Amino acid sequence: MRIFDPHIHMTSRTTDDYERMAAAGVRAVVEPAFWLGQPRTSVDSFVDYFDSLIGWEPFRAGQFGVRHHATVALNPKEANDPRCRPVLDLLPRYLEKDGVVAVGEIGYDSMTPEEDEVFAAQLALALAHDLPALVHTPHRDKARGVERTLAVVAESGIAPGRVVLDHLNEVTVELVRDTGCWLGFSIYPETKMSPPRMVELLKRYGTERMLVNSAADWGRSDPLLTRATGEAMLLAGFDADDVDRVLWRNPVEFYGRSGRLDLRDVDAPESTFAGNSILRGGS
Repeated sequence: MRIFDPHIHMTSRTTDDYERMAAAGVRAVVEPAFWLGQPRTSVDSFVDYFDSLIGWEPFRAGQFGVRHHATVALNPKEANDPRCRPVLDLLPRYLEKDGVVAVGEIGYDSMTPEEDEVFAAQLALALAHDLPALVHTPHRDKARGVERTLAVVAESGIAPGRVVLDHLNEVTVELVRDTGCWLGFSIYPETKMSPPRMVELLKRYGTERMLVNSAADWGRSDPLLTRATGEAMLLAGFDADDVDRVLWRNPVEFYGRSGRLDLRDVDAPESTFAGNSILRGGS
């Protein structure tokens, strides 16, 4: 089973996690810029953070045979902090970097006017830099947030096929299914989706434009829940090709729209890759 986790915050994880992920079949990840858990008080802290996402973290992942890409953005929660708004002027510098495969996470947290402005501005940046957009849907009042998100996406002029709405669930999947946008689901304990619930959605809606991620971060989360979802799919009667489409080919297709996805030496079929050694490093 080869796995591409399209949304995971490895900055929050340990080298032991990388080792476990590699052993479980995770060969590639995309790490979106996100809120670190407390307010940033200076634009300079974003510079350091973005530099780490495109420099140190790919090196750290590479020690375990995992290919690391990133998305950069001003996240929705910090869009409400006036100290962070100058980050919008900083982003074009990073959106030209080779390892950056989308603008994200963008979207809504509390659906404020400030978030409206920042969301629209960053969709415009995605268009200007010819990049896909990774959109965070709000945890509260989710259905209304998804409807509002879809309206802003439509107004922006970005092609729906270059947008993924993430953190969807049973309540919101039908709102997005026929829009042409990609559908993202986070397999995350307690607050988002579980492998059995995800399998039921795949049974009902199929595997087209479906992205499954762990969204593992500094909260209670598990970077191996992508693997657990693949195993649950097999137990439910999906075949290995279905699993490969959801856990590998779909994220490759979506982020491949950036023209910057580099999967050399990690995208071989299972039978070829199984004999490859995994490089290991220390913490």
